Amino acid sequence: MARSRVTYEYSEAEDKSIRLGFFLIVSGILSLFILGFCWLNPTLNNMQCKAANCTVVSLRQIGEMSECTFTCGADCKGTSLYPCLQIFVNNTQTNSKALLHYDEQQLILNPKCSYIPPCERDNQKNSENVVSWHDYWKEEIGSQTFICYINRQRRPDDVLLKRAHDENVLLHCVLWPLLTLLVGVLIVLLTICGKSLAVRAEALQKMKYS
Repeated sequence: MARSRVTYEYSEAEDKSIRLGFFLIVSGILSLFILGFCWLNPTLNNMQCKAANCTVVSLRQIGEMSECTFTCGADCKGTSLYPCLQIFVNNTQTNSKALLHYDEQQLILNPKCSYIPPCERDNQKNSENVVSWHDYWKEEIGSQTFICYINRQRRPDDVLLKRAHDENVLLHCVLWPLLTLLVGVLIVLLTICGKSLAVRAEALQKMKYS
C-alpha cells in the first residue's frame, strides 16, 4: 500500500502567525541590544556604587560662579549663573571626607559643586535655590546620618545622594526584550506544531480509508 504524501502548505492565517512570531523574535533581539547599550551598561556601572552612612562635616560656598543652561521656549536657550555650594561628608565605606553630589548626572556636569539648581534665567533665583539647599542641609539634616552611595574604585572622593539607576531598570532592560523573544518563539513553534499535527492527522485519515 502506497503512502499518501501530504504537502505542508500553510494557510494565510498560519503564514501571518509565523511572520508575527519572527517579527517578535527580531524585535526582542534588537530591543535587547538597544536597551543594553543605552541603559544596561550605565545601570551596571551605577550599581557598583555601594550604600554607606554619611554625616555632614562642613558646608561652604566657594567664590566662583558656575554656568547652567535654561530654556525659555522651543528655540530659546540661554545661560545663567549660580553659586557653587560644596557639602563635605564623612562616609562609613572609606571613613574619609568626600564631596556630596545630588546624583551621578550632576557629578558629571559639575564635579566641583554639590548641587545644580533648576536653571532659571534670573541669577538671583538660582542663588536663592542654592541658599535654600544650603539651609536644608545645615538646619534640617545637621549631624543626622543619611544614606549615600560611593564608588570606591572610580570616584573615592565623591559620594552620591541618589542613584540614577537601580535594580528595577536592570530588570526591565532584560525582562521585556526576553519576554518579547519568548512570545515570538512560542508563536512560531505552536503554529508549526499545530500544522504538523493537522497534516499527520490528515495523512492517517487518508491511510485509514484508502
